[in-house]
This record gives sequence, structure tokens and C-alpha cells, in this order.
Amino acid sequence: MPGTWQQFIFQPLGGFIIVLAGTLLLFAEVLVKGRMVFGLLGLGAISLYFMAHMQEGQMMWMGILYLAGIMLIMIDGKFVGDGTVAALGLILMLVALAWPSPSILYGVGVAIAFVLGAAGSLMFLKFFPRREVWSKLTLKDSLSSEKGYNALNEGYKQLVGKEGIAQTDFRPTGTIKIEGKLYSATTEGIWVKKGTRLKVVKVSGTHILVQAQDEEE
Repeated sequence: MPGTWQQFIFQPLGGFIIVLAGTLLLFAEVLVKGRMVFGLLGLGAISLYFMAHMQEGQMMWMGILYLAGIMLIMIDGKFVGDGTVAALGLILMLVALAWPSPSILYGVGVAIAFVLGAAGSLMFLKFFPRREVWSKLTLKDSLSSEKGYNALNEGYKQLVGKEGIAQTDFRPTGTIKIEGKLYSATTEGIWVKKGTRLKVVKVSGTHILVQAQDEEE
């Protein structure tokens, strides 16, 4: 006959609580430097969950599947970084938790607990230092965005001195076509008719200032 703790876990509320706590703490250990405290507590909670269901004939491979999911998440963070491997890991973990569910209600509760635990672990980032691997990923994304922004600015700066044709009336903002590409541009408060030949006189970021050729003359 199952013990008291097993009877608790067999209940939908008990399964929800144990999975929520275990997932929250395990993901917190992955995200922040918890000195293994969060990891051990989370692993203990999840181990109780699997042990309870294994008493009913569930196979050991569910625990292995769950650990494989955690490993895939860590591999993604350290080597891949695009989230695809981590997504597979999350699916494996969820399948391992939901598979031994004795009822649909129990399985839905476990799935919700897993999602809430994973999402809730993000709050640990506000109170504990994040692991170096995630800091590097954040820095990498920041540098990539900055690089892309700078490349865009350089492309716009090269437009200075080039000529194009107004594709719309400028009042004083309109669209100009330069070397087959369309750009939004502005005159110095002067209205210009569609079809007028314009010249780029200044670029600030992505803001293009143009001048009609007859004005320049």
C-alpha cells in the first residue's frame, strides 16, 4: 500500500505542487548561480515524483528521459544558442512528467505546473547572479544587434551625394528612389512635386535630408 507521501503525489493537487516546485528549482539552478542548492532541492522533488509512480510499475526510462531533457537545455545554452535543442529538451521533460499520469486531469495539471515552474524560474534572475553562459548569450545578442544597427547606418551614410527621383510629393516628407531602392526622406520644409530630381545632402541615422536639384543650382 502506498505511503502517505505517495498518496499525496497521486492526487492531482499533490502532483501539481511537486512538479511545480521541482521544475521551478531545477530551472533556477540552470539560470543562476545557486551553488547547487536549488538544483538538489529541485532534483529531490522530481525524484519523489518519479519514485511514487514507479511503485505503480512505471519504467525507469522516464527519469532518464527527464535528465536527457535537462542536458539538452544546457547543451543548447553552452554550444548551440538558438533554442532549437533546448525546445527538444523541454518536450522530453514534459513527456517524462506527463506520461505516468493516472488521469487526464492529473496530466493537464502536471503540464501546467511544468510551464508555470519554467516561467517562474525567471524571477530568480532578479535576485541571484546569472550563470556565465547566459550572460555571454545576452552579450552576443546585444553585440549582434548593435552590429546590424551600425551596418544599417553605414549603408545610409553612403547615400550622401547620390541623386534620385521623388516617387511621391514631398510635403515635406516623401519617398525617393535611389539606385532602384525606395527610401523615406525629408526636405528642408520645402514642398516638392513627384518626379523631381533630388539629391541627398545629409544623413542622420536613418533620417535622409534631400534637396531639389534646381534649389542647389
